[in-house]
Amino acid sequence: MASLVAVVVAHDSATVLPDCLAALAREHVPAIVVDNASRDASATLAEAAGARVLRLSRNQGYGRANNAGVRAAAGAGHVLILNPDVTLRPGAADALLAAAARYPEAGLYAPRIVEPDGRFFFQARSLLAPYLTNPGGRLVPPEGDACAPFLSGACLMVRRDLFLGLGGFDEEIFLFYEDDDLCRRIADAGLALVHVHGAEALHGRGASSTPQPGRAWRARWHLAWSRSYVARKYGLPDPALSTFATNAGKAALALLGLRRDRIERYAGSAAGALAALRGKRALEREGVGEG
Repeated sequence: MASLVAVVVAHDSATVLPDCLAALAREHVPAIVVDNASRDASATLAEAAGARVLRLSRNQGYGRANNAGVRAAAGAGHVLILNPDVTLRPGAADALLAAAARYPEAGLYAPRIVEPDGRFFFQARSLLAPYLTNPGGRLVPPEGDACAPFLSGACLMVRRDLFLGLGGFDEEIFLFYEDDDLCRRIADAGLALVHVHGAEALHGRGASSTPQPGRAWRARWHLAWSRSYVARKYGLPDPALSTFATNAGKAALALLGLRRDRIERYAGSAAGALAALRGKRALEREGVGEG
């Protein structure tokens, strides 16, 4: 039985996937690549790198694709879920597994994530962790292993049986807030979320998919929709109305100034919030089937 199997969801990720898979191979971690209907050579490159590839006929969204990959990792004790623009530093996989043995009361583990500019990424607070408040979002990065209210979905390790027992990522979410939601459910189950300082991963941040026209609009749509969805799921104030009002106004101003990039961002946010207000599902927009 493999102690650890990596699951990488790819969508037009050919530029970053080879480095991600090469790092996993150096760490002796077998990889399952779930290709979310890429239009580039992501699946072919993954196969050439020795990964097992699951090819989806259409983009199922981040959560659904990861769930498929975790289900396919039969026999694995733990799964490492990571974005294709993440590369593990030497020793990171062993450090995460050692942390799992050291902190058996934890449910989720994440490495120290380093951004391209050398900055150490650490989430100071989470929308879905009101029981671990951080007024003003004060950022005090840990200097060693530490419990956290939230761990970034860029790179997470979890017991496979725990992940599947909790239902995996929420499949109503197409993109964004899947990690917040998973963190909340694991914390609600009484399990800690542990930042493992001795495991390091480099994150390309936003480089998982090749830029395409309209991608910013689509991302902002899902960001606004998903934020509303998870807020309502946990009985928090729904931000959809304020998100719509704010961004619709900004989109109108951007239109007057002919600022196409801003029009795309603000209009996308307004449209996603409006869809949430109208009770639309993100899966509807993407044409993803039921179940």
